[in-house]
This record gives sequence, C-alpha cells and structure tokens, in this order.
Amino acid sequence: MPDPSNCKTSWLETLPLNLATLGAAGRMPKAPGTWGSLVAAILAPFLFLPLPMWGRVAVLILLFPLGSWCAGRAEKSMCRKDPSCVVIDELWGQWVTLLPLLASDTLWIIPAFVFFRLFDITKPWPVRASERWLPGGWGIMIDDGLAGIYAMMALLACRAVF
Repeated sequence: MPDPSNCKTSWLETLPLNLATLGAAGRMPKAPGTWGSLVAAILAPFLFLPLPMWGRVAVLILLFPLGSWCAGRAEKSMCRKDPSCVVIDELWGQWVTLLPLLASDTLWIIPAFVFFRLFDITKPWPVRASERWLPGGWGIMIDDGLAGIYAMMALLACRAVF
C-alpha cells in the first residue's frame, strides 16, 4: 500500500482527505472514531444545535453526500476500504443523535456521545449489515447514521425517564 505522506497531491485530493479525517481527529493514534465523535460533540453547541430544526435537517441531508464523497476519495487515495482515520461519518452519526436536542440541552450531549459510541462500536442489527448496502463512502456513512438513530432513541428514552 502506498504511503500517503510520500505522495504529492493537489488541494483537490487533500481537501476531501482533511474533511474525511476531520483534520487531526482521525489521525489520532488510538480510537480515531471516538476522537471524531468527540469533535462532533464539541462542535455541536456552536455549529449544529443553534440551528432551527429545518436547518439541522438540511445540514444532515447535505452532510451525507459530502461525507460520502470525502470518505470515498479517502478510500481511493489511501488504497484501503473504510480506513479508520475517516471519521466524518462519526460527525454525521453524532449529529443525527443530537438532532432532537434544544440548543440549551448541552449537558445531554454527554449521554448522547456515550450512546452513539456504544451503538457505533457494537453495531447491532442492521448497523453492521448496512455497511454493505451501499458502495464506497456511502457505505461508510450509512452505518453511522443508523447507529445515530439507535443512540437518539436511547437518548430520548433516557430523557423521558429523567
């Protein structure tokens, strides 16, 4: 496999790779998915939760094809299927989890983060199977969206109890 650090690439190749890895988050030596989810959780009160519901839905709708394209480009440039450094899918899945929260619900981001990581790591049915439903970057993104839906349901159940 070629070492991407030895390649001379144009901005057209480095931009999608940097977006796919959320900069340094995906390049952390241990648990890049957790770091990507943490970045998403930290950014949410500033970039996601202040938006009205229609704005959040629009962001998620736009982020899916953008993330899929970036993840697919990263796969090709790294010559690896679903490289662990690609964490834009964690951003999307984490924000799916946070969709029903209000901007003032910042403390609920912590259990949302925990629930999302739990479902993203354990991959209950059909999360694991969904990775094969779509090719390339689309498959990378879809499983995190489903994990995000599971996590959102767990978060809403937790909120109803507490």
